[in-house]
Amino acid sequence: MSKVIRIGTRDSELALWQANTVKNKLEALGHKTTLVPVKSTGDLVLDKPLYELGITGIFTKTLDVAMLNGDIDIAVHSMKDVPTALPKGIVQAAVLERANFLDILAFKKNEEFMGERDAIIATGSLRRKAQWLNRYPTHTVVDLRGNINSRYEKLENNDWNGAIFAAAGLERIGLEPENTIGLTWMVPAPAQGAIMVVAKEDDEFIREACAEINHEPTEICTKLEREFLRILEGGCSAPIGALATISKENEVTLKGVLLTVDGKKKLEAEFTAPLGKHSYLAKDCANSILSRGGKLLMTYATDIVENTKIFSTRTLTPDQINLFDQDIKVKSEDFIKISPNRISSLILKKEIQNVIITSQNTVEAILKSVSPEELKFKNIYCVGGKTKRMIKRYIGPVKHQEKDAKNLANYLVEYMEGTEVTYFCSNLRLDHLPTVLAENNIKVREIEAYTTKHAPAEVEDSVEGIMFYSPSTITSYLLKNSPDNRVAYCIGDTTAEEARKHFETVYVAKIPTVESVIELVNQTYGKD
Repeated sequence: MSKVIRIGTRDSELALWQANTVKNKLEALGHKTTLVPVKSTGDLVLDKPLYELGITGIFTKTLDVAMLNGDIDIAVHSMKDVPTALPKGIVQAAVLERANFLDILAFKKNEEFMGERDAIIATGSLRRKAQWLNRYPTHTVVDLRGNINSRYEKLENNDWNGAIFAAAGLERIGLEPENTIGLTWMVPAPAQGAIMVVAKEDDEFIREACAEINHEPTEICTKLEREFLRILEGGCSAPIGALATISKENEVTLKGVLLTVDGKKKLEAEFTAPLGKHSYLAKDCANSILSRGGKLLMTYATDIVENTKIFSTRTLTPDQINLFDQDIKVKSEDFIKISPNRISSLILKKEIQNVIITSQNTVEAILKSVSPEELKFKNIYCVGGKTKRMIKRYIGPVKHQEKDAKNLANYLVEYMEGTEVTYFCSNLRLDHLPTVLAENNIKVREIEAYTTKHAPAEVEDSVEGIMFYSPSTITSYLLKNSPDNRVAYCIGDTTAEEARKHFETVYVAKIPTVESVIELVNQTYGKD
């Protein structure tokens, strides 16, 4: 037990409480530990979730990257914040015994407002908002964001009647409002009240150490809840709740709920099975809801945003939508569909002197076709820091990297060894790189690594700004829409360069992440 286990955590009061709880449990078993608060988001350039490397969680991304970079051994999260699909190479190592899973209402003066027509309730959760409006349709629900301390402070300083919190969060930091009501009728978020520990899949020592603090009943229940969420979510922003419990008679019960954001429509399901024969409960609950109009309800949930001002050409998660300033109405839809092609192993197993890779989608397609050990790429040239990191992790060293294809083309003309290069690309790609190389007598062998399909939709007249993530999303948008004096918010320089051909006003994010584009919208929206 000589190895010191580095515990990664965010630096909020609640996150540190959770990390210290894990620390104490491990040390009680004789392990040595140290806390590593992780703040920086400067290296988070994983802007697009991949099929196998889906680093998507707004609250977990920083720690995911730190772990994959080898800076920490484990990370501690509120389990409800963790995406249902973990990044490749990261696994669930332990779940601590669940605390209070209820949502509670903290109110100011008295409870009389609950029986009145007009009242103001604050919450930043779509799930809580929907369930409150379903029960109290004439009330007003206002947005409430920030960490748990700042949210409670806002309740004290505003004329709201009350605000909704997770009971476990308040209890863990010792924040005890004078007046509270447990909302026993409200179905909590999947895995609410549980603390999750994740580790690298290939670190056997760490995984064995964490297994010692795992609480199996909580693991069983949260697994069902998260599976129910996984089946239903599919990228939609509909409010979803789930709660699994185990009775004294060893009966497992799962209750799930799906609502529209306005709370007007709700579908519930509840199933019970003996412990040991419970594995199908999540599927049964989800299918029950879907068979009774769940798919239509989810579609409706995404369509109720009135007077949309910002449109994202990539589907945003509920957590990402919550990052927008509350007066900005947002809708999102995938304008591009990506599917990796099967590349011939005969091509990939041959020794290739010069290789160009311009996206993570290419890396994914290559790795789906052959194992990394079979590749014989001598010199790899790439575009983008995120692509470089993925290549180094899964394929091998990168000879040179540039921020865009134009700069890479100019570099290759000057410094590339030999006169032939293999370019792994999409069926839709910009012409600049192969054109410049060909003009300089460099033979370019193009191999379609993945297929990009346009999937445009008509954008509402009320939309004033469009969020773009690649030149292809711009092309797709223009198939059914015109610029119409709208503002283009772009994830990077290459995308911005294409946008400037069509849009009068173009903004570029500081770092190429979805969250950075959202920050850009918040900073600049309404200036023009």
